Amino acid sequence: MPTILDGKTAAQVIKAEIAQKVEAIKASNKKIPHLAAILIGNDAASHTYVKNKIHTCKEVGFQSTLIQYDDLGERALLEIIDTVNKNETIDGLIVQLPLPVHIDVQNVVNHLKPEKDVDGFHPFNYGRMACQLPTHIPATPLGILELLKRYKIKTAGQYCVIVGKSRIVGAPLSILMSRAGYPGNATVTLCDKLTRDIGIFTRKADILITAIGKPGLITAAMVKEGVVVIDVGITRVPDTTKKVGFTLKGDVDFDNVMPKCSYITPVPGGVGPMTVTSLLLNTLRAAQKKVYSE
Repeated sequence: MPTILDGKTAAQVIKAEIAQKVEAIKASNKKIPHLAAILIGNDAASHTYVKNKIHTCKEVGFQSTLIQYDDLGERALLEIIDTVNKNETIDGLIVQLPLPVHIDVQNVVNHLKPEKDVDGFHPFNYGRMACQLPTHIPATPLGILELLKRYKIKTAGQYCVIVGKSRIVGAPLSILMSRAGYPGNATVTLCDKLTRDIGIFTRKADILITAIGKPGLITAAMVKEGVVVIDVGITRVPDTTKKVGFTLKGDVDFDNVMPKCSYITPVPGGVGPMTVTSLLLNTLRAAQKKVYSE
């Protein structure tokens, strides 16, 4: 039987570890880690994500600040970011995506102070990651690395196929999984929706990571026996049998793929909780001034 990669349980363990470190910080009369989040617009999913992040900060003893607007121009947003950048009491800053269409996302990301960019999207942090230097690693890839470590999954010499090339998940993971060290030292192939016959690649994968947002894309016929499957995809699929009116589905046909796996993440409860926890790990390191010195 496959082992379920329980991100929810792993995240709870990591949060307990962080909470212990916060207690030690308090006992030393040092500054408590402080995460700020900027939320623009009325996207329901974004509101849920940010609410979860703020709640998780409270769980581990962090300070948190929510800066929220129904609408805002780009110049006004950049001025707010400038204010947070200069605020020495705030260690980490996230700008929740997606942003309204009139705001240039890259311009916003470039405006973040790199040491406060706990999402790890700033070009400075991205470049340091590619050069294998200490930096903030994007939260979802960092969460996946933590999950691999917690379950002691072998990566060296393994063939890792990543489906999805986004700069949030797929692209940084392709760098991280191929870097020297653990987790890493894998042979990596990066696919996307334009790749012809993805199954040619996925059937050879020792480790398969999907992050493309197409429910049920990966079928049992597309994986080999013993594969490790990490499903980052999460899509709301209409479901009249549910009170909320939808079911959350991953990129993987879980019920049929699971019997062939050695390890597999559920959706929900796999990568999602690890992503939020990774923001806390980055914020803690930022507060301890360890981002570029480890």
